[in-house]
Amino acid sequence: MTAPLSSPALHRPRPKVAIIGAGPGGLAAAMMLAASGARVTVFEKDGVVGGRTRTLTTDEGYKFDLGPTFFLYPRILKEIFSRCGADLEQEVDMRRLEPQYRLTFEKGGSATHIEASADMARMEAAIAQLSPKDAKGLRPFMEENRAKLAAFRPVLERAFSTAADMIRPDMIKALPLMKPWSTVDRDLARHFSDPRVRLAFSFQTKYLGMSPFKCPSLFTILSFLEYEHGIFHPIGGCGAVSVAMAKVAERLGAEIRLNAPVDRIGFEGRRAKGVEIGGVRHDADAVVVNADFAHAIPKLIPDHLRRGWKDKKIGQAKYSCSTFMLYLGLDRELPELAHHNVLLSEGYQENIAQIERGEIPEVPSLYVQHAGATDPTMAPKGHSALYVLIPVPNLIKQPDWPAQAARYREIALDRLKALGLPDLRPHIRYERIVAPQDWESDFAVGYGATFNLSHELPQMLLFRPGNRFRDVEGVYLVGGGTHPGSGLPVIYEGARITTGLMAQDLGLASAPSRPTAGGDFASATPAAAYGPER
Repeated sequence: MTAPLSSPALHRPRPKVAIIGAGPGGLAAAMMLAASGARVTVFEKDGVVGGRTRTLTTDEGYKFDLGPTFFLYPRILKEIFSRCGADLEQEVDMRRLEPQYRLTFEKGGSATHIEASADMARMEAAIAQLSPKDAKGLRPFMEENRAKLAAFRPVLERAFSTAADMIRPDMIKALPLMKPWSTVDRDLARHFSDPRVRLAFSFQTKYLGMSPFKCPSLFTILSFLEYEHGIFHPIGGCGAVSVAMAKVAERLGAEIRLNAPVDRIGFEGRRAKGVEIGGVRHDADAVVVNADFAHAIPKLIPDHLRRGWKDKKIGQAKYSCSTFMLYLGLDRELPELAHHNVLLSEGYQENIAQIERGEIPEVPSLYVQHAGATDPTMAPKGHSALYVLIPVPNLIKQPDWPAQAARYREIALDRLKALGLPDLRPHIRYERIVAPQDWESDFAVGYGATFNLSHELPQMLLFRPGNRFRDVEGVYLVGGGTHPGSGLPVIYEGARITTGLMAQDLGLASAPSRPTAGGDFASATPAAAYGPER
């Protein structure tokens, strides 16, 4: 007798998916896969979610972002939340910053400061402080990059699985605007003659761990995105977004297991059949790897099973720079600082060359976040939490970091004086250093390369490890090590690409994400406007 259509016997079992790592890519994948009907389990080696997008909290009451310190181009994440029946603006108190950041340029023993504003008239005036004739280049730069993003978005929103994907119409259309023969700095020179102005629109290549003098010209869109769509601060730190993503995933039925480090992926032949933790197999129909590519893949997948990305190739790949981090809890307020502060040394180009040679810059450029300028929850009243980041060589280029860290701490503290700060040493009540070796040992970042595989053209698109990992069957990648690459909005887009492929392979529902109503988050509210209950 034929069973009725409603009979459970005819319903396909919900596929089981194991996700290794609860970083931004893993959490986005968990949300979308759970919303599509999969049975999702996330295995996270640490006791918190977020990976590097977490908030560090101290006993003294200071809070710091560990890695990313702001949100750029939130459209993608808003669409993911919407796809999952949630509203990002309801889940996270996100504030748009204006001005976006303060730039300090050193030259001839003095310093020039400008406030980088998303208001075009204000930004033209700021550029004119450096080079009056360059102010007229701002709007053409914006218009050109608006067209570049529109042309290249389809390429960044789809998978590259075969050589045929490299010659699809959208790629051919985008290629002239991509200008693969040019660099970010060279492309900006068509709009801005003053090297400092070009630096104001090119230091963002450091979000990818790259030099503006070598980074493909496509990535002028990074600074464009800041001025077009804004820079946002989540109240409580960027970890608040990771926590919100985990909550949505759990509401949709995903299970997140903390303190659960995966030893390896279990295979039958070339097909992944689950993950192994402490000798116990957890079966799955598909496995998503969100862990750092260079660090994790050699441990998770035996070399003999990998066809393309064998251990030798992973070891010979090009990687981003690393970062030297100081997290300082201070017993004073810092009215001298903006929320985001970028110090660009007169020898910026030489800093870059030193890093590429494996030398540690003695007069480095640096970035400082003073989140307390906007968010009073990051430190006790009357105190400040300071985040200091200096680009430095990774462990391939400079393996002697353990012997350098203490000395470099002193250099970093002295360099803060260039931002108008006094000697902060007497005010330090909490301190933590994360140097390249700590990124590798404490946070499982391969070679301490904090921005993953570099974004040179031979390691992009089809030439980056695939979202559907082509070396084996049933393994998928999310995070900065796969297409489209590093940076939070790009990682979220990569998770959409990966889960779209999985929906095809596993027979899941795959309704496209749709933009939520409304376009902007609130502007930043000054800290003084918060009552004590906030």
